[in-house]
Amino acid sequence: MSAEDSTIHRGLEGVVVDTTRISKVMPEINALVYHGYPVQELAEQCSFEEVAWLIWHGELPNAKQLAEFTAAERSQRGMSASLLDVMRKFPRAAHPMDALRTAVSFLGMEDREPEKEDATTNLRRSVALLAKIPTMMGAFYRFRQGQEFIAPRADLSIAGNFFHVCFGKVPAPEVVKAFDVSLVLYAEHGFNASTFTTRVVVSSLSDIYSGVTAGIASLKGPLHGGANEAVMKMLLEIGEPARAREWMLTALREKRKVMGFGHRVYKHGDSRVPTMKKYARKMAEFTGQTKWLDIADILEATMQEQKGICPNLDFPSGPAYYMMGVAIDFYTPIFVMARITGWTAHIMEQLADNRLIRPLSQYIGHGERRVVPVSGRS
Repeated sequence: MSAEDSTIHRGLEGVVVDTTRISKVMPEINALVYHGYPVQELAEQCSFEEVAWLIWHGELPNAKQLAEFTAAERSQRGMSASLLDVMRKFPRAAHPMDALRTAVSFLGMEDREPEKEDATTNLRRSVALLAKIPTMMGAFYRFRQGQEFIAPRADLSIAGNFFHVCFGKVPAPEVVKAFDVSLVLYAEHGFNASTFTTRVVVSSLSDIYSGVTAGIASLKGPLHGGANEAVMKMLLEIGEPARAREWMLTALREKRKVMGFGHRVYKHGDSRVPTMKKYARKMAEFTGQTKWLDIADILEATMQEQKGICPNLDFPSGPAYYMMGVAIDFYTPIFVMARITGWTAHIMEQLADNRLIRPLSQYIGHGERRVVPVSGRS
């Protein structure tokens, strides 16, 4: 069938372009699964490190595998002096996603074996990216405030080390656990916009760093990763629970886009929301900042009453990160910190049986025309 005769699927909605073994939203159990494991169970019972291994290898690690993987990841958290010097020169007003995108691209230039693209090498690079991205985030978090870089620690989990490199201290175990849960929930989600972007890029046999850099660029958009930032800005704008219902009614009446609601894949509610909401509630109880979830509850109830639309993962994660003390513009980089596992798994899956991703388009422009010299154009 020619492109002119084919059905148009705007945004590729409903189009199946390839197979994957990594994850799936299963409507029959209303759950997102990573290699068959429901993400709710993984978030409650496994560390983010265990889930990273699962996403890359297809099975949960045994004790020996986990210990070796953890040691390998922790040994690679450092950054070169050259990259640190470059990051010190980043504009302090830059968005952290721009800083992270540029830092990952620079990291690619430091690779000593750029010509090697075998699966073993790309897995090694994936572990290094997982290890270094939180360090990059911490470096920019501090540099933009005129503070000194804090070197990562090898005795902390990925979640704990994030707080260390950003703030110089590790919060209570309750906070670290809630953060770790969010990383598990954000780690992978099928052929979403940024993941598909990474696969498109490497399908041309470009390198893994280019794919990840492109993924970061895609994730930055407010219709994708940036939604969690927008959710918290919305809650701050509303300010008090007493204003929440009228705010939502006005937004719906004016047909404004309300961030944190709806999802292209989930039709009966995002299966990750209950778990994240549980840990956001724990943060509210731990910090005493209950009003943000009170506002969120009213917004959710009003949206459900008026439109029947459920919240997505970004809706509870935004206030959860706020109560952890993380700057709002760092919420989407946290998404990167988690999704690097899914992106790189998809990159390796794409390259294992690669075919250049090259869709068609339906042309709706002018028919053939003749060029008229400039002197004859009216």
